[in-house]
Amino acid sequence: MKYHLFEVFGIELEYMLVNFLTGKVQPSVDKLMKLKTGKIISDVDNGPIEWSNELAAHVVEFKTNGPAKDLDTLDIKFYDNILEVNKLLNGANLRLWPTASHPLMNPELEMKLWQHSYSEVYALYNRIFDCKGHGWSNVQSMHINLPFYDDSEFEKLHAAIRILLPILPALSASSPILDGKPTGELDSRMKLYLTNQKQIPEMTGKVIPEQVFSQKEYQKKIFDPINSAIAPFDEDHILEHHFLNSRGAIARFDRNAIEIRVLDLQECALADVSIASFIVEILKDLVNEIYSSLKDQKLWHEDVLFEILNLSIEYAEEAVINNKAYLKLFGIDAESMAVKDIYKHLFEKIFSRLNKRHSEAIEFILAHGSLSTRILKALNDDFSEVNILKVYQKLGDSLSKNELFLP
Repeated sequence: MKYHLFEVFGIELEYMLVNFLTGKVQPSVDKLMKLKTGKIISDVDNGPIEWSNELAAHVVEFKTNGPAKDLDTLDIKFYDNILEVNKLLNGANLRLWPTASHPLMNPELEMKLWQHSYSEVYALYNRIFDCKGHGWSNVQSMHINLPFYDDSEFEKLHAAIRILLPILPALSASSPILDGKPTGELDSRMKLYLTNQKQIPEMTGKVIPEQVFSQKEYQKKIFDPINSAIAPFDEDHILEHHFLNSRGAIARFDRNAIEIRVLDLQECALADVSIASFIVEILKDLVNEIYSSLKDQKLWHEDVLFEILNLSIEYAEEAVINNKAYLKLFGIDAESMAVKDIYKHLFEKIFSRLNKRHSEAIEFILAHGSLSTRILKALNDDFSEVNILKVYQKLGDSLSKNELFLP
């Protein structure tokens, strides 16, 4: 079934399983599935939310079980599932942890691929890319799926998403620590994303999708080069181009949706769904040409947008955009502006359209900074293993209470 713009939504949230006592990642998603259903399976239909395995055996994904009609109560539905999983895992000293990366994981030693159904696809990825690095084994994100009905709607939605994509990591960064120390980027997950598939660069491109605004054009400029590049590695034709496309927003013509993939996972479902709601309202205004015309939005080459993306990845909300023409796309007349102030400007325009709980959550983030900023503040320059685990246990508590984290 096809849907029109913003008629329905799909949200995916990825969490890591850790040992409650040690904080170490545990490749036990198969154990979780067995505790829930009595057998090891890849997907659990749990009413409005579905559970799925991921490539790494310690990562479980929760996603809307089919299109959701609205986002207003979706975080509560995710939260109910988080509580259920933590209760199931309690006897095994396991719990879910949030954020986009484990701060102490050693992927060379601790990475384990999912070994059950669909494992041949993961094994092929591992042969091509060697999935033991942080960029494959230590990443959790939120994906937002937004529908389009036809080429005309795809054109508008893809143009709007391409414009907003470069500053999304500034809102959602939650991965400042790897290997027990700050990486220098507030969004380390996205920094890894840029080079994760360097063996086949056609898969990721510049992360910002190319200027393509129809299905035919997308096939020619994005899918065909991907299919040609992967062919020597995939002799058995296991992989499919919709899954191989790894740009920061990917067109899923198999289900008439665009999937946004540049968002780090937050500390609780309330934060994730609030960010998704905020993004949706901004995109509605861009699609409706409130700030800038569709023609102007389509003019932007991915190379220019990529430069802004890099700033967001490194500095998150403190990134300063010195591009007057880009700011003008959001109705801002200024020579330069910090991304946090771009978001404050946009929030003033749309806050009344948000659910009150979501509006308050965005207000909190804009006041206290991205989760990466708050994590670093909580660590207070003490990067000892004991202190890192203490802070991340508190983040686990935020997840289990559905509360935003304040240092």
